[in-house]
Amino acid sequence: MSEIPRPGSDSSSVELQIDRVVVASLEQATVTVRCLRGPVRRGARFDRLRGSAQAIELTLTQAVVYGHRVAALDTGLTAFVTLRGEGVEHLKSGTLASGWQIIEGANPLP
Repeated sequence: MSEIPRPGSDSSSVELQIDRVVVASLEQATVTVRCLRGPVRRGARFDRLRGSAQAIELTLTQAVVYGHRVAALDTGLTAFVTLRGEGVEHLKSGTLASGWQIIEGANPLP
């Protein structure tokens, strides 16, 4: 079930919390995430790494929940996602002690 946008909020604004970086190359990473603000649709673009000045420009190309590809992640879901673009080298696995990274962005226009 999707979160209902608050009045005056940007309903296209999305956030993912990085739990674990599973595989990373120069321009692509597969990571375990938790959706903090969604729904996050395939094609969502992430341009901010909360609390960091590092530049990122990542696009969500695939999301897998319980072994099934999905078109969108609802708030609260955990999934494997593939992110492509610039800045994947800045993504890090999190722990309770170190905290978790949060990437922020927006869904594609319908």
